[in-house]
Amino acid sequence: MSSEIPTEQWAQVLEKTGQPLEYKKIPVQKPGPDEVLINIKYSGVCHTDLHAVNGDWPLATKLPLVGGHEGAGVVVALGDLVEDIQIGDYAGVKWINGSCLSCGFCQQADEPLCAKALLSGYTVDGTFQQYCIAKAAHVARIPKECDLEAIAPVLCAGITVYKGLKESGVRPGQSVAIVGAGGGLGSLACQYAKAMGLDIIAIDGGDEKKEMTAALGAQHYVDFTKTKNLVNDVKACTEDGLGPHAVILVAVNEKPFQQAAEYVRPRGSVVMIGLPAGAYMKAPVFESVIKMIQIKGSYVGNRRDTAEAIEFFRRGLIKAPYKTIGLSKLQEVYDMMHEGRIVGRYVVDTSK
Repeated sequence: MSSEIPTEQWAQVLEKTGQPLEYKKIPVQKPGPDEVLINIKYSGVCHTDLHAVNGDWPLATKLPLVGGHEGAGVVVALGDLVEDIQIGDYAGVKWINGSCLSCGFCQQADEPLCAKALLSGYTVDGTFQQYCIAKAAHVARIPKECDLEAIAPVLCAGITVYKGLKESGVRPGQSVAIVGAGGGLGSLACQYAKAMGLDIIAIDGGDEKKEMTAALGAQHYVDFTKTKNLVNDVKACTEDGLGPHAVILVAVNEKPFQQAAEYVRPRGSVVMIGLPAGAYMKAPVFESVIKMIQIKGSYVGNRRDTAEAIEFFRRGLIKAPYKTIGLSKLQEVYDMMHEGRIVGRYVVDTSK
């Protein structure tokens, strides 16, 4: 490791599930043979990070834990076996920190399904620190012309919604309903859907989110806090009244998941991305069968999806709305998440 790399760094550490974070100094780790060390400049804040703090997913976290999985920075050290990335390159640490690369899932580009996958900010320390370790094969390659601050949310939220849109099978000119369109994931879903040539029905609550989603390319808006019949209102947004070709669910509570199968058009697809704690997906069997709809889950993207999602950003097609706050203030973002006051995405600056 270079002598310029410090031995200690600032980080936000979760010592005990459900407790506030502790902003303190911790050691800087050395990369293993197949790993890289990235000087994280900025990290997006995802709702998954809050689930890690609360411990409300059926998945054990490491403790103590440094959360975060949307980190963008500069490679500062390489393991002995690493050859395809160089010191000084821009790189991103995403949710999939590493995988075995040899199982059946990894061999067919489904590495997020690898039983041995390492999860940044959950099973291994993540990006709410100034220096972060990740497997070289899995770090996102970021072109030098990209703004590290602006691209940080793309490294999870962007990749995830782009993958969901691909999984839906929706084609240019068709319609997609984005449920939770005004949140961090939803705001990026609107961006990718616009870039992919889709007719967008944004579903969320409040005039602020209506204005934001319209600015991001949504042609229609259904306010769930004001509508008397959400199913009918969503269908009415489509030219033939049959409903959207696909529904992308990035909501953080259960009810919208129960409604989607009712307004998606025949042969349409319902794609679940959001992960409300303890939620279940329910759909009317009769209508689901006679409409021949698909209901499926979509996890995070693979390495190819990552490269494609970043390329949309590099071309200037994705300009995700975000606000920047110092790493030392991360707990304030979590508090706003608890209260449902997040519009768009927050990015933490690790130098503050």
